[in-house]
Amino acid sequence: MHSYSEIIQLFEQFFSGHQFPAEPSNLYEPCSYLLNMGGKRIRPVLCLMSHELFAELNQNAFHTATAIELFHNFTLMHDDIMDKAPLRRGFTTVHEKYGLPNAILSGDVMNIFSYVHLNKIHTEYIHSVIDLFNQTAIEICEGQQLDMNFESEKYVSVNDYMQMITLKTSVLLGASMKLGAMLGGATTGCSELLYKFGQTMGLAFQMKDDYLDAYGSSAKTGKQMGGDILSNKKTFLQAKAFEIADNQQQAQLLQLIQRNDDEKVQDTLIFFEELNIRQQLEDEILKYTEAAFDLLEKVPVISKRKVHLNELAHMLLNRES
Repeated sequence: MHSYSEIIQLFEQFFSGHQFPAEPSNLYEPCSYLLNMGGKRIRPVLCLMSHELFAELNQNAFHTATAIELFHNFTLMHDDIMDKAPLRRGFTTVHEKYGLPNAILSGDVMNIFSYVHLNKIHTEYIHSVIDLFNQTAIEICEGQQLDMNFESEKYVSVNDYMQMITLKTSVLLGASMKLGAMLGGATTGCSELLYKFGQTMGLAFQMKDDYLDAYGSSAKTGKQMGGDILSNKKTFLQAKAFEIADNQQQAQLLQLIQRNDDEKVQDTLIFFEELNIRQQLEDEILKYTEAAFDLLEKVPVISKRKVHLNELAHMLLNRES
């Protein structure tokens, strides 16, 4: 069994073998630029770690992990366009650096290359793998659409917000786990438990993102701090605030959302503190974190084989960036 750092090294060695064509350079250079920003490679690592619970790592697992990472980065490229984000991992976003048309087309071709790698898989489970990959891709698009729909809403409920992040973020973590398990020959029940573990961890992970955007350090996250507040993005913090606020407080929050000044972030965070929203978000993160570890414990694999996966989950859910 390999640790997170060992799996990362193995994946990066394989992933470095993926080379985009040299020309046209203005199509492929943005793809390489985004991939070379780094990142934790969480999703391909989850796929490989899940696979290794049941079988030795092989080419099928590495091609699937590569497809997952390429698809994930394609979604990041297009998400940044839709969010008008200036930074990604501390670097200028692709659309800011290369222009909007290039970023759209480069994202498209990166998505297609994910299927190039899926097409290299040789296994009896290939149809199940493609079905899950496609279903996950559809759900992510649905989640992104909900996220965009929320932009025109005054406020959204916590339940609606949780549905959106389930689709937009957590299904890919769940699918990464399940794909690895399926390729390793896991039973249907075992694969489904690992999917639920990944999905539940994904919910905690996304809520931690909301937390870090508001209360983290820009130097650590590589993102514009308070960016969600500045762009009026619907987060757990905002949804929960509307849910528990009285009419006067809701009106106050709507006024904060409409502002566009240097004190907007600070004043919004003060408002959240008055309603104890930060603590409630921390409680929710803890609830989903504990639920994820309970699911991992139920996976019918001996505990010592799950040690590294357990360590990775702890690292992800207690991160500061």
